[in-house]
Amino acid sequence: MHCPSLEVWSGRALWCSLGVYSGAAGQDLPDRFAVAQRPRLGLAVAGMARIPFQCVWRLLLTFALCVGSSWADETSVLPYHDYCVIGAGPSGLQMAYFLQQAGRDYVVFERAHVPGSFFALYPRHRKLISINKRYTGKSNSEFNLRHDWNSLISHDSQLFFRHYSSDFFPNADTMVRYLKDFASKLELQVQYNTAITHVKLERNSQAWNGHYFILTDQDKQLYRCSVMLAATGTWVPNVVNFPGSEYVEGYESVSTNPGDFAGQAVLILGRGNSAFETAENILGVTNFIHMVSRSRVRLSWATHYVGDLRAINNGLLDTYQLKSLDGLLEGDLEDLAIVKDKKGKLHITLRFYLENNNSSAGAKSITLPQDELDNFAPRAPYDRVIRCLGWKFDFSIFNRSLRLMPGKGNKKKYPLIKPSYEARATRGFFVLGTASHSVDFRKSAGGFIHGFRYTTRAVHRLLEHRHHAVPWPSPVFPITQLTNSIIKRVNEASGLYQMFSVLADIVLLSENATEFEYLEEYPVGILAELESCTGRKAHGGLFVVVMEYGKNFSGPDKDVFYYNRAVGEAQHAWQSNFLHPVIYYYRRLPTVLEMGLRPLDWPLPHPDAIHHIVEDFLTDWTAPNAHILPLRRFLENCLGTDLRSFYAESCFMFALTHQKLPPFCQQGYMRRQGLMSNERLRYHAVEAGLLEDYTAVDSPDEQLGGTVGSRDQLLKDHMIPSNPLQHLVNTKDEF
Repeated sequence: MHCPSLEVWSGRALWCSLGVYSGAAGQDLPDRFAVAQRPRLGLAVAGMARIPFQCVWRLLLTFALCVGSSWADETSVLPYHDYCVIGAGPSGLQMAYFLQQAGRDYVVFERAHVPGSFFALYPRHRKLISINKRYTGKSNSEFNLRHDWNSLISHDSQLFFRHYSSDFFPNADTMVRYLKDFASKLELQVQYNTAITHVKLERNSQAWNGHYFILTDQDKQLYRCSVMLAATGTWVPNVVNFPGSEYVEGYESVSTNPGDFAGQAVLILGRGNSAFETAENILGVTNFIHMVSRSRVRLSWATHYVGDLRAINNGLLDTYQLKSLDGLLEGDLEDLAIVKDKKGKLHITLRFYLENNNSSAGAKSITLPQDELDNFAPRAPYDRVIRCLGWKFDFSIFNRSLRLMPGKGNKKKYPLIKPSYEARATRGFFVLGTASHSVDFRKSAGGFIHGFRYTTRAVHRLLEHRHHAVPWPSPVFPITQLTNSIIKRVNEASGLYQMFSVLADIVLLSENATEFEYLEEYPVGILAELESCTGRKAHGGLFVVVMEYGKNFSGPDKDVFYYNRAVGEAQHAWQSNFLHPVIYYYRRLPTVLEMGLRPLDWPLPHPDAIHHIVEDFLTDWTAPNAHILPLRRFLENCLGTDLRSFYAESCFMFALTHQKLPPFCQQGYMRRQGLMSNERLRYHAVEAGLLEDYTAVDSPDEQLGGTVGSRDQLLKDHMIPSNPLQHLVNTKDEF
């Protein structure tokens, strides 16, 4: 529809737009419109002749249609992408890599001129607490990622973080350089200097999820996408407001020069890694440092949660416990108040003391706690108070139409999302990276690179099936390989190891249990929806392989160094305390209701059978008697079959004496897949003089790569005749 410009909506042009008058420009309205034809149905408009009501109605209708058409035309030409990723930090770049590898239409919006802008500022003292273990004694890259907490997943072996830093705890500037190389070398589609300031929904029945996401940047440019992935992290400082909080310096702006704190008394609000990082930087130059927080100190080696206090920053714990003036206090920060005296010293009091006095009268006229309790702990004045309370997610850019809500309790700094990392109220809106940590907060590593690189891959696989009909990758193996497949994964897989109790390997059994599909690193929280989320079917039951700590071992009030803390006997594997593999067996897929009713500290509902592989000091679960044999027997009991491997002679005896052959004999010997059917083995047997060489080839290369005809003839000459073997199969059924 053609709509006139705004100036046209007056005088002659207005009538022309209604099709009433088509006079030349500059002419007055015809006289016949100067007199209202229907006075009671007319409308007087300032500066114009009296207009018939019918014409006004047509005018309003035309205007409404034009406005609607203009909006439709405007949104229809918006830059469009199937996938919009907000933030080019580690999780945003990781998702970009997976989308690019799959050939999808995507864009990453980054507000800064380089990726990883958060690491350009934080941590303030530049030392990361994510380990960079360059040597493990093994060459398996998947295993080595268990101890590389900084690398992202890619096909480029040069993009491992160990090539960028030799430090065990790297400098944050190195992370910025690494992320820049990751984006440029892989040619990821990142649009820099684009700050997304607003996101809203546009309903459209033709869209993938029933709506589009409309994004607005700082220049009012609009973008449209079908799926939105928020990888913005948590970067808004947590602030507690109380009387006198204007005297508090923030972690994000306080000086990092220790000389600025020489001879000063410092109070730090908070008790996380940023608080102890700040204390560690000034510990040697201050008079004393006090630290106050609502909760007690949680040490990561005691809780097995990487987000708790790391040993690298806990020097203040030594000086506190060894009585070197520094100290820790517990208290609710919202109950505090700060009063500044004439000398600029800061005094700690309680809010209710301040509320009962004239706060403008100065510190001397205000009742302080030490006035009533002369040994009040923080009675000494402070020179500086520093806030180190961490970060929270930025909810401000999301329109109310997205219905994005914060979590509850200690998860309120994160958005509320499903175990699939999709927003609870908005389909197609996923949260990645640190901001997705509400799924496993204080449990696993989902808020950190070495964890969310795997949850990001899981989200990508979910999207591939939902929107592109690509099933979850699941190679098929004969059932005889089940024990080996599980052992290999629990000894090598990094995703299982780092995202313990959150991501699991799923073994889907065929109906007759002769083969299985192996799905890697699937979110256990959506196990009930596995078939609809992956495109795979659980016909004959399933095994779920996860890694777990002992349920009563970790915690801030537990002694994790107690004597006899480790379990070594296979029969006591269920009492293992350290990280170890656990295999759940279900005859059918658990339902959504069963998942909801699972025990509070269980990642899964009660299974039909469960097996713990005993913990191992070397995290090497390859011991034949302690690890492999108990696992195989557990699998055999669940399947009702024998998973052992046999020589041909044993299979021959089974064929004569048993009604049902072990799967190994069914899939190998009874299908005439003996030793002679393997060309490489035949070559080695000839070299060892165990077989006569019937071929006419001269070199080993020709023996291994000979013509198809000669190889087939050789196999035919050395195979057991089919008729006698068939006779044995038929005969054994009679015993």
